[in-house]
Amino acid sequence: MAKRRDNQTESCPVARSLDLVGDRWCLLIVRDAFDGVRRFSEFQRRLGVARSILADRLRLLVEAGIFEISPASDGTSYQEYVLTPKGERLFPVIVALRQWGEQHLFGSRDARSVLVDKRTGKPLAPMEPRSVDGEVVGAWETVVKVPKAIIES
Repeated sequence: MAKRRDNQTESCPVARSLDLVGDRWCLLIVRDAFDGVRRFSEFQRRLGVARSILADRLRLLVEAGIFEISPASDGTSYQEYVLTPKGERLFPVIVALRQWGEQHLFGSRDARSVLVDKRTGKPLAPMEPRSVDGEVVGAWETVVKVPKAIIES
């Protein structure tokens, strides 16, 4: 894996986020955690990733506070990787990527999984950015405001 930069000097939140979780394996590990995976061996089995890569990404995600290591919930001597509240806040990111993929990378007849609400059994509504008053906002209706301190540096 390429050496990561010190993202504390990066002024763009997207760049900082991608520096931490933009790697394919990191996001797939988080995705599987939302599906209930907690053990190293189960992540490895589902992802088919090399042990060294998985160990590196899990270490990174623990160091970043996205996962924490806890004793196995079944009382065995294993350890489990559990999403922290910070990690759980990645759920909208995973859903947005899923919905974008469903819309743009699958044909109408392609087999694919579906994310559904447990209560209703129905697929989630499409995610859309909204203003503070609840209106849907498109990309061309936004602007990035850069603090003066960043511009001057």
